[in-house]
Amino acid sequence: MDVQPTIGGSFAWALWFLGEVAFKLVPGTVVTIAGTGAAPPPDAPTPLTAIITSPVTAPDVVQYLQMASAPEAYASLFQTWSTFVAFSLLFSLCLSALAIYCSIRVFQMRQIERRRFESAQQTVAARDLPKSQLRWNRVREQAGSDSEQSHRLAILEADIMLNELLDVLGYKGETMADKMRGVDRINFNTIDLAWEAHKIRNKIAHQGAIHSISAREARRVVALYERVFKEFHFIQ
Repeated sequence: MDVQPTIGGSFAWALWFLGEVAFKLVPGTVVTIAGTGAAPPPDAPTPLTAIITSPVTAPDVVQYLQMASAPEAYASLFQTWSTFVAFSLLFSLCLSALAIYCSIRVFQMRQIERRRFESAQQTVAARDLPKSQLRWNRVREQAGSDSEQSHRLAILEADIMLNELLDVLGYKGETMADKMRGVDRINFNTIDLAWEAHKIRNKIAHQGAIHSISAREARRVVALYERVFKEFHFIQ
């Protein structure tokens, strides 16, 4: 009776074939090379492992299957061989597609990690440099105007930028004065200029219109802030 090939049956015979190779052919080869093991009966067919003198070829595998398998099992494997090959090819293609997909995903994840790492390497000041530069250009425009109110606004805005710079540099404190007191002069060469500019800002903020400021004085104070900012490349 002919055996109808099925995927399940082909898969079962594939497992059986792998088992034969793993538990019979390979151990038999080791035993033959090592010269150990019990002697086979005189009438037993010569196993394939006993005559291996060159690399195993496809005909050798077929011969082994004929010797090691029952006639019915060999006939069934022969009849379902095409189905087994098709199933193996499909399974291999699926595994290859999965491997390619995983490789692409790993590459994409590495790219994302690299971009995040490069972004983390940049300081806040470096990322905000264009924005800070625009703000500073506005400060300079106000300092160069003829309006005393614009002069006040320029100094107040420059002081706000100084406070942000201190935060970027990691100085802590409830007020700007607290932050500047914690400055290490070795790493902050323009700290005296920052103090001078900040004291003038305090007079403007606390005294209001009582403290008059000329255009020349406004430009001088803004120049003090500028030297501080350029030391840390906060502006160009």
